[in-house]
Amino acid sequence: MAMAETVPSNERVVILDFGGQYSQLIARRVRELGVYCEIWPYTVSVERFQTEPVQAVIFSGGPASVYDPHAPRCDERIFQLNVPILGICYGMQLMAMALGGKVEKSARGEYGKAMLEIGDTASPLFADIERKTQVWMSHTDSVTELPDGFRVLASTEITAVAAMGDDRRKMYGVQFHPEVVHTLEGNQLLENFLYRIAGLEPNWKPANFIAMQVEAVRKQVGDGRAICALSGGVDSAVAATLVHRAIGDRLMCIFVDHGLLRKGESEDVVRTFRDLLGVPLVHVDARERFLKVLQGVRDPEEKRRRIGHEFIRVFEEEARKLGDVDFLVQGTIYPDVVESGVTPGGPTAVIKSHHNVGGLPSDLQFELVEPLRYLFKDEVRAVGRELGLPEANINRHPFPGPGLAIRVLGEVTAEKLAILREADAIYIEEIRKAGLYNDIWQAFAVLVDARSVGVVGDERRYGYTVALRAVTSEDGMTADFYRFPWDFLQRVEGRIISEVSEVSRVVYDISSKPPATIEWE
Repeated sequence: MAMAETVPSNERVVILDFGGQYSQLIARRVRELGVYCEIWPYTVSVERFQTEPVQAVIFSGGPASVYDPHAPRCDERIFQLNVPILGICYGMQLMAMALGGKVEKSARGEYGKAMLEIGDTASPLFADIERKTQVWMSHTDSVTELPDGFRVLASTEITAVAAMGDDRRKMYGVQFHPEVVHTLEGNQLLENFLYRIAGLEPNWKPANFIAMQVEAVRKQVGDGRAICALSGGVDSAVAATLVHRAIGDRLMCIFVDHGLLRKGESEDVVRTFRDLLGVPLVHVDARERFLKVLQGVRDPEEKRRRIGHEFIRVFEEEARKLGDVDFLVQGTIYPDVVESGVTPGGPTAVIKSHHNVGGLPSDLQFELVEPLRYLFKDEVRAVGRELGLPEANINRHPFPGPGLAIRVLGEVTAEKLAILREADAIYIEEIRKAGLYNDIWQAFAVLVDARSVGVVGDERRYGYTVALRAVTSEDGMTADFYRFPWDFLQRVEGRIISEVSEVSRVVYDISSKPPATIEWE
């Protein structure tokens, strides 16, 4: 399987990930400031920085103590690259210790909101920031001795070295988290680091991205032909539109109806792309085929693997009908890559494999074209608007490639899919009627693989449990559950119980991400 790694920017900031829960949030903040960045694992060697030029580095936080013998440590030659470095929390402590300073366990931990007092107002890191400002702390260790060349920039009542800096080497560390909203002037600090210290420009914009990716796709595909794995979702729609702009009619979109879509969705996809957008589209009815490969499968990872493999097989068959096709376009986005543990540069934890990342067969006959591979979801939407896609497509809630297969817990059957489709349709219909659809990042129903006793009228019902899920998020990397009014939930529950006879119980999921994922499987 071949794949081109085309970086969508001439400038790159790297977030070195030491396992911090806010690593992706740091990346989001940097991109919001108009600067392209990537997340690399702390295990990456210094050689990669030399082959893939980097203009600035940010060390993330992390749960470990730097003096622990098994704590994550980076290649210390990174400090000799002569690029600006900002260490956040654990990243600051690692920088201090690696450069000759000292880190010790604090007499008192510091958590939550704290007042930062800036002692060195001339520091470029704190330009245009109030001398006393609220920050967010989360640490039990502190820097007790500074490395040579560093000076204390700020402190709190508990932490003497809350920020440190070496202007000559352009290395800075902050004990607090500037990326979270509770640090009131965190964006200004990051802006100072990116603009004033690293000398970067806010060039990361949808129009610039589109121009660069159109050029990259033309270079990759050349005179060849491509097919696009079109699902009707935001990601594949934007990917198809972008690639169509690059190579025109040499792109053919293939929509595989795997029987795992929501109620009426197959018809909507065909109508939208053939009639509204005028995209050449092959519609493949493969419902029975996918049910067969999922028969008896309960493990969610195995579901993803089988669905991913079957998708590719269908595409290969359709491509042979079309003639000479060498490229497969996919709507892979950055969270897919991060969560699948395949970020370039080294191993990361696999949260879940995505059918278009970890679920592809090793003998894939196409070269992948993934123009959105480096984008977060909100960036994909922005690119879609720039490309002129309808708002109805752009604002559509995310829907997983494996579809309802991962929202039917346990074995997938035609009966279970039918039950879930009806319950999910009622839920989404009520959300739209309440005018809440665009306030929610993602909402869906899950069919739990368990039955319980209910009473409907005067009859006992031994039916399924349906779990409702709705979350708010910026990019899908972190999420919080949506606070519905109780009467709304009661209305949805009443309709599902009365209209879907196989369901006897409805529950609402109030888990956030982390620790939970957005999807149940």
